[in-house]
Amino acid sequence: MLQTQRLEGQRGFTLIEMMIVVAIIAILVSILVPNFIRARAQAQTAACEANLKEIATALELYETDNDSYPPSGTVNTSNTALQPYLKQTPVDPAGGPGVYYAYTVTGSGSSTATYTILCPGIHDPGTLQNISPNTTDTHIQYTSAAGFSAAN
Repeated sequence: MLQTQRLEGQRGFTLIEMMIVVAIIAILVSILVPNFIRARAQAQTAACEANLKEIATALELYETDNDSYPPSGTVNTSNTALQPYLKQTPVDPAGGPGVYYAYTVTGSGSSTATYTILCPGIHDPGTLQNISPNTTDTHIQYTSAAGFSAAN
């Protein structure tokens, strides 16, 4: 008799209650995961823009010290021309480890020379809307004459 009373007093979750909890969790996950993925893509684009600005500043400092821009190249550890002007070698967050930015210098004189820095990583076109509206391009570039733009 005592054992029967103890079993009647114990109550657990029913299968329906457990299924409702699992369904609510699944709905929340389906709402939050795309937002986290979008936030990560936007963070990569923002980091790329910051790296491009840092490289542009290094190129301008080099030009100020040497009255000309360095020859075209890649911004990596073997680029001795820009290393003194960079705190560390910027790595493309959208490209992954070992992927570095490249720059091209056109023109000969310091007053007529321009440069373009290209981000090699592939970005979500939705994160490039601030740079170039209605774009389907997936790369970012910075030009000394025009600033940021999307490139393919």
